[in-house]
Amino acid sequence: MTDIVDTAVNAGSFNTLVAAVKAAGLVETLKGKGPFTVFAPTDDAFAKLPAGTVDALLKDIPKLKKILTYHVVSGKVLAADVTKLKSATTVEGSNVKIDASNGVKINDSTVTTPDVAADNGVIHIIDTVLMPA
Repeated sequence: MTDIVDTAVNAGSFNTLVAAVKAAGLVETLKGKGPFTVFAPTDDAFAKLPAGTVDALLKDIPKLKKILTYHVVSGKVLAADVTKLKSATTVEGSNVKIDASNGVKINDSTVTTPDVAADNGVIHIIDTVLMPA
């Protein structure tokens, strides 16, 4: 098995996320011991953002770090555990809202693929980039 970063790279649908993690200097953290739970937006999720947003974020590293760490929860939270929660505190410090009444939603994003295993945690693939308040 590979770590969270290499798992995302190997999947091929997280090029924007991986580029953002590299730009924000978070690669070593996400390759660390963990465990981490990452709500990972696909390239299609990033493409839904208004034009120019990704480029602007890549130039504003503090804001980029805030958004990326808002996608990470400490610990390994599998789908079976997520469905029992109403919220989770992110590494960024704010909470994400969890709604498991019809599939699983994290804030306004839908989990499209849960429980992608990595040796230092788990990835849940989401269809929308999460934005902290």
